[in-house]
Amino acid sequence: MAVKQKSVWYCSDCGHKQTKWAGQCSQCSNWNTFQEEIEIKSTERRFESQPKANSKPVRLKEISLTKTPRIKTFINEYDRLIGGGQVPGSLTLVGGDPGIGKSTLMLQLSAALAMQGLIVLYVCGEESVEQTSMRAERLGIETDNLLLLSETNFSLIKAQIEHVKPDILIVDSIQIVYKAEITSSPGSVSQVRETATEFMHIAKGHGITTFLIGHVTKSGEIAGPRLLEHLVDTVLYFEGDKQQNYRMIRVVKNRFGPTDEIAVFQMQSKGLVEVPNPSQVFLEERRKENVGSVIIPTIEGTRPILIEAQALVTETFFPTPSRRSAGLDPNRLALLLAVLEKRMGFQMHKCDVFVSIAGGMRIVEPGLDLGILVAVASSMRNKRIDPETVIIGEVGLGGEIRSVTRMESRLKEAIHMGFSRCIIPSRNVKGLSDELKNKINIVGFDVVDDAVRALLN
Repeated sequence: MAVKQKSVWYCSDCGHKQTKWAGQCSQCSNWNTFQEEIEIKSTERRFESQPKANSKPVRLKEISLTKTPRIKTFINEYDRLIGGGQVPGSLTLVGGDPGIGKSTLMLQLSAALAMQGLIVLYVCGEESVEQTSMRAERLGIETDNLLLLSETNFSLIKAQIEHVKPDILIVDSIQIVYKAEITSSPGSVSQVRETATEFMHIAKGHGITTFLIGHVTKSGEIAGPRLLEHLVDTVLYFEGDKQQNYRMIRVVKNRFGPTDEIAVFQMQSKGLVEVPNPSQVFLEERRKENVGSVIIPTIEGTRPILIEAQALVTETFFPTPSRRSAGLDPNRLALLLAVLEKRMGFQMHKCDVFVSIAGGMRIVEPGLDLGILVAVASSMRNKRIDPETVIIGEVGLGGEIRSVTRMESRLKEAIHMGFSRCIIPSRNVKGLSDELKNKINIVGFDVVDDAVRALLN
């Protein structure tokens, strides 16, 4: 076999390739990300895994539309998260911090699918089969249809796939699998790109439902080239603090269902347990007499969830005040504090401000704005907000309160959790039904000044 080798440089963040080293990547603009690797050009076919038959073009009108088949896992929160069940032949990427529960979830899914008679091949490359079996025993998993394979060489993994012919394939993790003909180390840009593409061919060509577990970088992104997320059908991210019991799984890409959906689980000794009512969980430790505490109905995917925003404002003794946030974009917090200082005269430049979303959730939707402002103002004035009130609204730089989407869903969740009053944008009041208005006291405001003064007086 004639093999040619040459040195190339890959960006470790975006996967961009070039023939010379550069300090800054021309694609993603990040600095010092280029790594030297040896590129092999072979006269043989590039990928070992090939589809069974060549594809042929089909006319659009000749395609018969049938409902996408689903494999139920009977873990209700997970099935709802991905759109009703796992699609056969799909490729799913699962990312998250070390120790947050990725392998635990995969073992629980393996057991649920194996109990239905499906053959599951679990490639535990980072652990021995004994270590994985100990975790399975702790989770109470006993099934003959779950096969464990401790291997990192892709060619040997592929040989076992052809021998076992599994229905479900789980690779833990994609960064540890390597191809021997590529000289770079496992986890490098070229190794991750090539092995992920091979598993994509296996999933699509042989109809094997495949899960890839991915490591994350310090910034929280999945390690390896961005191409990895483009190859797969579904991307799941674990969120939440490892020190807390609650885990949030968020869908950031889904070709077979909704995106930005979340499912909440609680980590227990028997594994991840579903939390069907997250609002109740996040509010059960709330203290109603706290100053700077506000309840905000937010939308995550298709589900309304009540979360508690807490703010602490203290006098600073340093020239530059601190602005710290947990679960909230710090840049958004800085904009909101500027609005509070400019439109209402609060001297925020003399104060340290700390804002946190209780429960470990991270919220990015703009309906959080008004609640954050009110929580900060409450702590600044040391006045408590009525504990039976929820607050919703987006805030513009001019101090105006803008309307938000899906107001009825938010209000129904607030009514369900027993709240009696809701502060919302005036424009949202017009489209609400009389039935909702009779169940909860709805007050609309146009500007931040009026809302904050009404709540703190």
